Amino acid sequence: MAELASGALPFEACSVNQTNNSEALVSGILTSAADPMLGDAIAQTLRAPAPDRVELFTRLVREIESFMAAHPEERPWTCKMYRATDGAAVFRGGVGHSLVIDGTGRLWRARSHEDFETTYAFIGRTCEIDTLTPIYSQMREYCPR
Repeated sequence: MAELASGALPFEACSVNQTNNSEALVSGILTSAADPMLGDAIAQTLRAPAPDRVELFTRLVREIESFMAAHPEERPWTCKMYRATDGAAVFRGGVGHSLVIDGTGRLWRARSHEDFETTYAFIGRTCEIDTLTPIYSQMREYCPR
């Protein structure tokens, strides 16, 4: 095996348990067909008049859910909508991020737990979100490009 000028072996040869296995490396990062669809939904929503944004984004999210449900080979994709204490629409997915459309139609990217004051209701043996109060100062606003 050829050494580099520094005496180190090439990167490919630095594996601790190197074998002559011809299997391709597979990334542990999961992507989803929903990712570009969600990006497009955000872009469409930003182009829409502010008063129409919640209804439009809700419809686009439901279309993504339907598409993903029809493709079970993909990882599941869901989104639940809540109304925040200030009237904002909060769209929460399963990956720790939320999208908020505030009362003026501005779109915000939020972390599902850190960027809200949240109260919970215990109903029987379940725990559900009762209220969400957005902390906008911790969020990032989506803006059209």
